Amino acid sequence: MSERERSAGAGRLITGVAWVVLLLGLWLWGREVTDAGQGIAAPTTGDIAAVGRPPEVSLPPAVKPLGNARPQRIDIPAMGVQAPVVARGLDARGAIDPPPFDQSGVVGWYAAGTKPGAAGTALFVGHVDTETKPAVFYKLSTMRPGDSVRVIRDDGTVAEFTVDDVQVLPRDGFDAQQAYGVRESGRAELRLITCGGAFDRVSRTYTANVIVSAYLTGTGL
Repeated sequence: MSERERSAGAGRLITGVAWVVLLLGLWLWGREVTDAGQGIAAPTTGDIAAVGRPPEVSLPPAVKPLGNARPQRIDIPAMGVQAPVVARGLDARGAIDPPPFDQSGVVGWYAAGTKPGAAGTALFVGHVDTETKPAVFYKLSTMRPGDSVRVIRDDGTVAEFTVDDVQVLPRDGFDAQQAYGVRESGRAELRLITCGGAFDRVSRTYTANVIVSAYLTGTGL
C-alpha cells in the first residue's frame, strides 16, 4: 500500500468516528426537545481562549420569529461560503445522516427539528474537510460574534442571523443541551456545527466540537 493510500484510509477512519460522536449528541438532544416544537474533523484554528463573545461587541436585538419554511441555501460572508442546504434525517443507527463526502460543499439541516427562522433552534451540520481538500465548514472556528449568517428559504424570504457565541466543547463529558438547547425562549436560533479541537493520536479523532450560535436579527426578500 502506498503512503497516499495509507493516508487516505486513515482520513476515512477519522471522519467516520468524528461524525459518530457529533451526531450521537444531536440525536440524544433531538429526542428530548423535538416534542417541544421543535469530513473529518479539523483542529480548531486560532486562539481557543479568544473564542466567545468579546465584551466590546454590541449585538443587535432579536426580531420576531418567522413562519415555517424550509432552507434552500446558506450564505456566510465571513467564511466566503454560499452553499446549498439539504434536509437530513436519521440513519439506521438512529443518528443524523450528514451529507455524503462527495457533496463536501453542501450543508445538512436536521429536518425533524426546527426550520431556520422559526421559533426554536435550527441545526445545520457540515464537513470540515475531505481526504484531499477543505470542505464547507473548514473555517467555522474562525467566526466571531457579530458575524452574519443568511438562510434563504423556500417561501422566498431570507432569515438573517447574527452570531452571538462560538464554543469549542470537549467531546468527553459532552453536554448536548448546552450545545444545542434554546438560549432564550421565544427566539429563532441557529446552530452551525462541526468538529475541532486537538488531534488525539490514540483514538485517531479530534477532541471537541465547534458550535456557532446565532439568533434571528432581520429578514429580507
